[in-house]
Amino acid sequence: MSFKIFAQLLALSALWGAAFPMMRIASPLLGPSVLSWLRLVVAVLTLSLLMRAVGQRWPWKDWRELAGLSLLAVAFPFFLFSWAAVKLPAGYIALLNTTAVVFGTLASAWLKEDVLTFRKLLGCASGFLGVALIVQLGPVHPTPAVWAGTAAAVLASFCFGFSTPLMKRATRRLEPLAIAGALHACSLLYLMPIGVWDLPQAHFTPAVWLIVLALGSVNSGLAFWVHLRILRNVTPVAAMSPMFLVPMFGVIWGSIFLDEKLGPGIYLGGTLVLLGAALVTGFNPVRRRPHAPPQAP
Repeated sequence: MSFKIFAQLLALSALWGAAFPMMRIASPLLGPSVLSWLRLVVAVLTLSLLMRAVGQRWPWKDWRELAGLSLLAVAFPFFLFSWAAVKLPAGYIALLNTTAVVFGTLASAWLKEDVLTFRKLLGCASGFLGVALIVQLGPVHPTPAVWAGTAAAVLASFCFGFSTPLMKRATRRLEPLAIAGALHACSLLYLMPIGVWDLPQAHFTPAVWLIVLALGSVNSGLAFWVHLRILRNVTPVAAMSPMFLVPMFGVIWGSIFLDEKLGPGIYLGGTLVLLGAALVTGFNPVRRRPHAPPQAP
């Protein structure tokens, strides 16, 4: 894996790391269905403008495949994570989100889109240990609401992990931007009925509107496009490696913008997370690239 792609994975992790605190703020005020639906509205508008700007068409011929894939890749994860944000702290959701790497690794091996190796399993283990050291979450009483939120977050991670090798297949035939636009547009239609139904109960504030705009345009639209572009060039497991880095960036954002203190595990945990991501992706910054053979005169 090149340094350019690895840097894009780090940037993607930083964007996704900010999503869970924002959902934790907005979801109790708007409700999970309204937040997910409005987030999709903004994402579809953003992606539509991008497609128009670069002259890409909607992939209508593949609408059956993309309509089914949108449930796993976008609609279910968006709604389930927003619902979990009402029940659980953002740190717990970010931690549970890392299980998507395991689900994606198993699904990729089953669908023969990737090979299950000891190095990748070791990377998963290192990433989980690093996340645990970084987050250092306090105790949560095992109430029915907590168990329900945990189940929702794990199910959302399963859906996204299982969908990743399927999205990899789609990138071989379709442009990443067109795929991102179609997945969000179909999901918008799926969630519209419950989003409109719950809209009168939503409580809007200026901060919530900013969160909806940020989640829709950047964390959903642009980030998903970048994710699919990366997925076209790397294995599904490597493309999901940002999941390990998301909790680390979530803690860093909290320290910068919310004046939260960094825990003692941030340094060792961050090292283990980066090691896990490198093992999963195969990125080695000190590996020398083979020299091209000299051209014959």
